[in-house]
Order: sequence, then C-alpha cells, then structure tokens
Amino acid sequence: MSFKELSNMSTAKHRMRDKKMRNQPINVTYSSQGSSHWRNGGDTPTGRGHDLSPHPWGQGSSHSGHAQRGGWVRGHQREGHGGYPQAMPTHITASAFAKARAAEVNAMLMAVTKTTGSSHVFGALPKHMRRRAMSHNTKRLPCRLRHMANNMLEKSQKAGQKVKKEQSKSKSRKARRRHGNMLLEFNRRQRKNLWLETHIWHAKRFHVVKRWGYCLGDRPTYKCYRACYRAMSSHCLLQDMSYYCCVELQGPGEQLLAALSKLTSKETGPTFAAAMCVSGRRQGSVVVYRAGQYPLQPLGPVTFLWRPTTQGRGGQEDQGSQGSTHRQLWIWAHPTMKTDLLPELQAVCQCSEAVLPPAPVDLPVPQPAPTPTLAPGPGAGPEVVQASGSGSKRKWSSREPEAAGPPAKKLLGYSTISATTPVTWRSSTTGIVISDLTMEMVRYRLIGPLSHSVLTETLAPATHCDAPGKSRPSPFWWPDHCRDDCNMSLHQQQAGVFNMLKGVYSTAEVPAGSVLGLTVDDPRLTLPNKRSKAVSDIRKAQGVNGREFPVGPGSATGTANKMTDQEVNRLRNDVLVPGSRLPTPLQGRVPVLLVQQSGKSQGTEMGSWGAGWDLLLPKAWGMAFWVPLVYRGVRIGGLRMSLKHAQNKGEPHFPHDYPDCPAGARFQEEQEAELLAKFRRRPPAKRTNYIKHGCLAPFRCPWQQLVEEWELIVKEEGGGGGEEAVASMEQEVKPPQSNFTVLRNRKSLRQLSAWCRPTSSKYQRSRNPGSTPQLNRNVAASLLSAHGGSSLVWIRLSLVAKGQPEQHALVCVPTAEDLQLVREEPGCTGPQEPLHTDHFKSRVKRPRKKDHNKPGTSSSSSAKQSDPASVPGVNPGPDPGSSSSLTNPDPSSSSSLTNPSSSCTSSLTLGLWPEPLPSVTSHCSRVTLGWVTQGDFSLSAGCGEALGLLSLTGLLHTLLRQPDGQRGLVLLRNPGSLQYRFAKINIEV
Repeated sequence: MSFKELSNMSTAKHRMRDKKMRNQPINVTYSSQGSSHWRNGGDTPTGRGHDLSPHPWGQGSSHSGHAQRGGWVRGHQREGHGGYPQAMPTHITASAFAKARAAEVNAMLMAVTKTTGSSHVFGALPKHMRRRAMSHNTKRLPCRLRHMANNMLEKSQKAGQKVKKEQSKSKSRKARRRHGNMLLEFNRRQRKNLWLETHIWHAKRFHVVKRWGYCLGDRPTYKCYRACYRAMSSHCLLQDMSYYCCVELQGPGEQLLAALSKLTSKETGPTFAAAMCVSGRRQGSVVVYRAGQYPLQPLGPVTFLWRPTTQGRGGQEDQGSQGSTHRQLWIWAHPTMKTDLLPELQAVCQCSEAVLPPAPVDLPVPQPAPTPTLAPGPGAGPEVVQASGSGSKRKWSSREPEAAGPPAKKLLGYSTISATTPVTWRSSTTGIVISDLTMEMVRYRLIGPLSHSVLTETLAPATHCDAPGKSRPSPFWWPDHCRDDCNMSLHQQQAGVFNMLKGVYSTAEVPAGSVLGLTVDDPRLTLPNKRSKAVSDIRKAQGVNGREFPVGPGSATGTANKMTDQEVNRLRNDVLVPGSRLPTPLQGRVPVLLVQQSGKSQGTEMGSWGAGWDLLLPKAWGMAFWVPLVYRGVRIGGLRMSLKHAQNKGEPHFPHDYPDCPAGARFQEEQEAELLAKFRRRPPAKRTNYIKHGCLAPFRCPWQQLVEEWELIVKEEGGGGGEEAVASMEQEVKPPQSNFTVLRNRKSLRQLSAWCRPTSSKYQRSRNPGSTPQLNRNVAASLLSAHGGSSLVWIRLSLVAKGQPEQHALVCVPTAEDLQLVREEPGCTGPQEPLHTDHFKSRVKRPRKKDHNKPGTSSSSSAKQSDPASVPGVNPGPDPGSSSSLTNPDPSSSSSLTNPSSSCTSSLTLGLWPEPLPSVTSHCSRVTLGWVTQGDFSLSAGCGEALGLLSLTGLLHTLLRQPDGQRGLVLLRNPGSLQYRFAKINIEV
C-alpha cells in the first residue's frame, strides 16, 4: 500500500470520528495527558472534543494498519495495544459531564430511530435468501418482514413528491369495458385529436401518430413495405382518407364560377369551369391561389366535384350546366390547408354571415318490427334493443325509468366541436352558401389494377322493394325513393354500368376522374366466412372506354338508417343455411359514390400505374364497409404509403413538396424541429458531422436564399463580361422578389421538359419529344423574364448508376471535367467532395465538471473563451478550399459570408452550421442548383429516384452551358456522404 493511500485512509478515519463527535457540546473539555480524558469531560486547550496532535502518518508509515504516536485510531488507543490507559482524570465538571452523556444518548437514539439510505429490510435476511425480485414484489419476502418492506416502499415512492388528494377507487375492468363507459372514454379522448371511424381497427395494427388534429395510422406494426408495393402494382391497397376536409358551395352557377375564377388560372391547367367537370361526370383537380395573386401566394391543390345535372319527373332538367340555376359543388382539401382555404372562399363569395346550427330536437324513433333503428343526431331518443332468448343481456330501453339515463352514443363526424360554432356561412348579395362538411363523409381509397374487382365483389346494387313495401308508409328513405319510376330507371342504369366493371381487365381502362353514383345493399349481409382474394372476371369483358358514367344524387341519407352490428349478428344467427345471403331489411340500403382516380399520367413510363377508386360513404357507415373490403384480400396502407404512392407516380405530395404554400412552410418548420431534436438526442460521436461533409442545411431547404443567390451569380457574370448568351439573358432579369414560387405554367414546363431531353430510367429518349423551340439565349431570356428569377421548378431525378438518394440531398452542377468523365466512362460513379474543416468544433460550449465550481472562473471569462473571434489561429469564415469561384461578392445580401462570431455560441451544435448560413450555392466544390424533397430506391423503376426543386435561373444557366448530348445531367449528393452521383433531370407535364 502506498503512502498516498495510507494518508487518504487516515483522513477518512478522522472524518468519521468528527462526524460521530459533531453532537458534543462546546464546553466539554479534555485533558492533554491522555486520550481517554475526552470520555469523562476533561479540559483541552481547544475547548472541543478534538485531538490536535500531529498527523499519525506524518513520521513514517506502517503497513500493519496500527496507529502511530500522537494519533487516534478506531477501536483502540495509541500505546495501549488494543486497551485503554489506566490514568484517571484529575477532575470532573458535573455540568459538562452531564451534557456529554446527554449528547451521547441523543446520538444513540437518533441512530436507532433514523432510517438511513443504506439500511434496508433485506439486510435482515441471510445472504442465501436475498433475491432481486423481492425488491419489486414484497410478497416474496417472509411474512415477518412484509409489513416493514411495504412501509419502506411507500416512503420511497412518496419521497420528493407532493401530497396528492386521495383519488376514488377506479372501476373494475368489467365496468370499464361496458359499451356505454367505453364510448364515454372514447369521446373524452377525442377532444384534442379526432378519431376516424376506423381508428380502433388501426390502433390494434398500426403505429398511430397525431397529425393535423387527427389520430392517423402511419405504418403497420409488421413488415409490409414490399407487400404494399405489390398490392399497388398487381392487386389492391386500401387507405382511409376520411381526414380530408370537404367544403360545400351552393348557389347560382354564374356566381359560383365568377367567384372561383379569382382563385385559379388557366395557365396551370383545367379550372373549376372545365366543361367535363362542370357537367358533374368527372372529378377535377386544380391548384388554388389567393384571390388575384397568381402566380404568387398559392394555397395548395384541391379536388372538386360538381353535382350533376339531373332530370325531374317531367323529363326536364332541373339544373343547367352553366346557367343561373342553383348548383352544388364539393371541394376536398388537405386538413392543413383548410385554415387558409376557407377564409379565402368566404372572401371571394362574400359569405360573411354565419348561420348558427339549429338546436337539437328530440326526434321520434321509428320502431318497425322486427328490426330496431337508431335516431339521427346527438339529441336523438333512446336506443331500443329487443332481447331474444333468455341468455341475452338486457340493455337500457325507453320503458326504463328516466333516472337511469340514456346510454352513451359515439360521437361521429365533427360532433366534438362546440354546439355554438358555426359551420355554415351565407351571402345576401350573391346568394352563395358555404358549409363545412368535415368528417361528415367517409372516404376510402383503393389503389391497384384490381380495385374494381374488390368493389364488385364487396358491393351489390340495392334490391327493389316489393309492392306492399311501396304502398304502406315507411320511416326509411329507400321505399319512398322506389315509388318514383325515374329514380328506379336511373338506379337500373347505374347498376348496369357497375356490373360492367366485372369484365374490365384493369382499373386504368376506366376514364380518369369518372364518377358513378350507386345505391348498394349493406355489405355486412354478404360478408364471406373466410378472407379471400378478389380476382378479375374477364369472361364478361365489355369495353367501357369513352363511356360516361351516369351519376345519381349524392346524399348522405343513409346515416340514420344504419343497423347495428348486434342486429346484423342476430340475423346471421337466425339464418338456416350458414354462409348464405342474409335477408335485406328496409334500412339496409346505402347511397355511395365511386370516383375513379387516375394513375401516373405524366411522362412515358409506367402509364396509369397506381390507378384506383375512391369510395364515398355517408357518416357512420365506415366500419360496415371497411371489414368487408378487408375480407376481399386488400392490403392496408397508412400515411407512409400515401407518400410512397406519390413518389412512384412522380407527383408532388402535399404538404411535403409544396414549400411555397403556407401549409408547406409550416410543415418544413415542424419537420426541421423534429429532425433536429432526433439529431441532438444521439451522442456526438455517433452522429454525422455535416460541417465536415459540406452540408449547410441537412434538415431544411433554404429556398429563398437559393433563388436570391442564383440571381446575383448570373448578374455578376453578365456584368463582368461573361459569355454573350449569359449577358443577353441577364439583361432581362428582374430584381429579387421577396418570396419564391414554384413554376406551374404548363407551356413553360413543356419547353423545359423538351430542353432537358426527358428520358426513362433506362436512359432512353422519349418517343414523342414534341415540337418546341430550340434553347438559345433569346428563348431563355424571354422565359426568365416572364416568370422572374425567384421561381423554382419541380423535377424528377433518375440516377444513372447505383445509389439511393435521401431527403434533403444536394443537386449540383457538374463541371466540364465531370462531363468529360461521363463521356469516357459511362458507368462511372462520380466525383467526391473533399472533406471540409469544422472550425466550430473547438467553439462548442461544453460544461466542465472540474472547473464548474471554481471561484476564479466567471461567466465573462467563459464567454470570452467560447467566443469564436477570441480563438487564436482559427478563421471564423468557411473553409476557403471548399469555396467555388462563383462566391457571392455582395456582403449586404442575406447569402453573403457572415462572420459566425456574431452568433450566440450557446446555440452551437456539434456538426451543424450555425445561423446565419453562408453561401448555399458556392459552399461546396460543385455549385448547388437545388435540393431533394423526397428520395428512395424506386421498386417500380429499378433504380434510385428522387423528387425535388431547382432554381429556374440556375437551371437555364446550366442548360445553356451543357452540350446537347449531355443536357439535363446533374450531380446528386446525400447530406451524410461525400460521393457525388450522376442523375438525369425529368420534367414531366
């Protein structure tokens, strides 16, 4: 044992002795003649019970552990060989002696009664009986120690916690699982985030996330990524899209078209006034802008459906196509877009007068034998359930006393909002009425070539009512509907078209956007016993191309007449032949709408991939159709599959790929915060250093800074006597705008698509390039002058060789050496980015444990050390070796190189560049054109594909300098990699 260890041991013994003697009174003195005088209250020069003799280990050390002369050791005294000296004290003070004994008694009582942290009831057990499980389950202890262990466990749980009010005993599980109590609990949990009607089904099988005010299924708990892709490619994928918001507009047709024309532009494609859409035979889609602000301030994409023109009983049309007659329009939008779209619609339609909802009225409950019904509305009467058999459980009925109270009813739709919140607005000048139909309809999306086969096996056209059923009055809507011969003629025509779908080979054969109204029987009546896979019946193939589907009146009149699952099970139990079709009751008819969703309609690859059908149902019928669809062998997808579906189609997904919209900007902020929090949760040694990789913004895309820098770059080259083509083009450039926008002009996009020579993923040219003007300085200057420099272009990138693009990957301009490398080696990998220097690594403020409590350390000195300007020999700017020759020379612009010493060092994160960012275009060895918003390996194309946005100015600047054979070739690099890979630009319209 070393001298240092022995010294530390002696110091520890003295500390222990001082701790034991801390309760001794001050006036107790000890004699200096012997160490035993302190026990009897002797006097010492110090006035306390401490021995100030020299350190016992000061003069030589002994490895035997015995104390040397002049010290005190535990257990025996010096020079006594384990005993005590025989010398007696010369005198004793009575008061001091009594106080010393009282202090010892108090210390002994305190030691006995006080429970220290090291004492535990398990110490009373022998070592062979001690088990770790006893600390969690006190019932494993012997009976004599359980009470003491429970007390100690209760004290440890209450330690450091506030005393809470004693809560009432919770109900038993049997009481909690009762139907009424479960509904009350479900309604309470929907106050902040609404549940879809399929929420319980998804919660058992999916990872549920809280998005946009809803609880939505994100991805299944089992591995099914490739299975879902196979379902979209060869069978059917089912998704619940009921979270999309629906806004209804009613009023004169001319007033509606005049108001909606302010929100759209014909340059982006068909608008609300398109002939095929106004007739009601097709569903349309359009990008909506703020009134009169095109091409600036877009709100986002919407889909719309006009109520079709119908014929009355006399054979004359009740509604004109574009006349001044009353029209009805449904607009579907993403929930993040509703807060921006609804006020804009109210402004252009001048609907400022809110219509309060009517007060709930108790409606009479129809009681036709033998099947019960449920009255509509939250204020409906009680539910009447007829008990069959002696073993059935009895529920509350209208004959029971009122004190029992009606059973709880599940809140469906948007019923969790306040009763005084208006959902309808009207205008006294234009006569337009706007209604918010959010959660008032159920919308399912079926994706895949056999979606029509799934529908034809699940749905069956409604059967006709018999003659006695038509004659007598009925509380249901279907018998009244059957009394009109025109309605039945239309129903037969719709049923005939629906039966024709059985002979269609693929869903893509149906015209895109076709709408079919139909009344079907309750699909629970034809539910199969086993889950089977729907197949196409091509034996009855009939051509339907070019045929317009007749559309019936789309109303939600089937909500109040829905049978409960208990009643359906009772009918299934009473059937004689198990598995046969159940008898159809009067309330078993449901009006639905079928809307064909077009697949991939852009480009020349994988035409019509991802086509399917949208099934629109009345409220409260969600699970009645969901389970029968699942029994037909469909695969279920969530939010993640919606994103992958859009990627495979090569279309932007809202709000991920709409950065110029308010909802897209909010989504990028939320995504940046989420990714940054995930990055900071990892230890510094286990995460990527993006500064060394030359990635300034790995979690977001600074679009505004990108377009401003490209305008300054091109302006600098034009003013500095660059090439004549560039100088001529830059003479027409407008000054930088305050906001950027995405180019959606179809004519301009077709020109860019032809100039980029769009090819397939196999690097083959398009079959029909089209007649477009050749790219030259005049054409590029006119295009840039028409749209300005603050525009972005939506593109699809296909990797030439191997590689898997990731989100927020950089799209860069290849140099002349890179293009030469591709010509010499067509299958080459690509160049590499040199490793950058992290100048901020030594400036990150880290807490130091040793120097944290030093008296000489102050906040000013620590701040001075952490200041980047005070670090000697470190350049506060970016690495000059990684800068390009196109560095922004304007120091006043937001993209100029800013001294990072002005930023607060406390906000520095190891591996991330602090705000403000330097030049995003010339920070790396290759000039940046844009970023990737979504990227992955595409199973459909068999290569890596990415979707992103590029600067329009930078794209034209690059295309003018590339040879014709390599025009549209760019470099792509992931944020966490130094490897560039060649990719081909595809602009598909």
